[in-house]
Amino acid sequence: MGSIDRYIFRTTLASFAVVLVSLTGVIWITQALRGIDLMTSQGQTILTFLGVTSLAIPVLVLIIAPIALMIAVSHTLTKLATDSEIIVMNAAGLSPRRLFRPFLFATMVVSLLVAFIGSYLAPDGMRRLKRWDAEITADVLANILQPGRFAQLDQNLTIRVRERQPGGLLVGIFVDDRRDPKERVTIIADHGTVLKNKDGSFLILEDGNLQRFETGKTDPAMVAFGRYAFDMSKFSNRSQDVTYGIRERYLWELMVPPVDDPLYKQVPRQFSAEMHDRLMAPIYPLAFAALTFAFLGSPRTTRQSRNFSMGSAIAAVFGLRMAGFACSVVAAKSDFAAPLQYALLATAIGVSFWIISAGIVVEPPAKLVEAINRSNERLLRLFRRPAAA
Repeated sequence: MGSIDRYIFRTTLASFAVVLVSLTGVIWITQALRGIDLMTSQGQTILTFLGVTSLAIPVLVLIIAPIALMIAVSHTLTKLATDSEIIVMNAAGLSPRRLFRPFLFATMVVSLLVAFIGSYLAPDGMRRLKRWDAEITADVLANILQPGRFAQLDQNLTIRVRERQPGGLLVGIFVDDRRDPKERVTIIADHGTVLKNKDGSFLILEDGNLQRFETGKTDPAMVAFGRYAFDMSKFSNRSQDVTYGIRERYLWELMVPPVDDPLYKQVPRQFSAEMHDRLMAPIYPLAFAALTFAFLGSPRTTRQSRNFSMGSAIAAVFGLRMAGFACSVVAAKSDFAAPLQYALLATAIGVSFWIISAGIVVEPPAKLVEAINRSNERLLRLFRRPAAA
């Protein structure tokens, strides 16, 4: 790889990283705001909130990476054209096919990244997210103990929490335990927290008092305590039986699904459609980069020509991606959608490589350029008249 190749390679990957991080961050923030109730209503910590929401980032990267590469390639080519570097390279004998080589190397890096995310990282993150979400939503201590409500955990056990503060701190705790027919226990504590360990789940109460009413006795026994552990393991569902959907399956599980899988027996076509989506995901970066370079890689002499090529590249990439989404939806019902999607990608890549190899310059029709020039002249005359007056 020569100095020119390294320069273009570094510029393209640097632009790709900036665009990918920016777009992913913006979309992640909009998605993460939906899970803000983890901290407000369920009393989870900020680390839990960030951990749960960040597990969806690989799925976002899987969709955004090809688009980010297209933007990076167009930015690099525009930069080279603005500085007249493409014209100089072309005059020095560097053909468009030779100029495309560093872009191809950068595309291979992005394709490998997308392949790894699609086959392992994205489904693994979705699995962790599903297990984490199931553990949070199935935990009675996190969902039933709502501030200001009397929670009836059992027929003879009532708990009320006045306030839930950040960090899982419970303030103003009242416990009425009548499960033992021989006695009744009433506990009032200033504050407390929920503790989970290998021995079970406990409500750790601090700075309170305990009243024990025993059958046959007139006066209750009262005990003031600084710290008291109330066992609630019975009410904390820690089951880890989670059924994974199609999107949570690894690529090899989609290619060779278990014969006795009940989900595969119900929707075998959806397994096949998801598998083809994973296999085609690394091809989209190559198709987008090739299309973008085919429209913008040749030297341009006019601004109208470059604007037309930029618009054409965006339209071609958008049309190919929308056609791919449509084929993915139809693939769950038809066997011809997946081959059609492969054919579309192969056609886009083949036509792009043919344009690059032949050195064809994609320019707007002459009539369109004349119409744009006439329109610009009318606008100039229109704005000049008030100034002259």
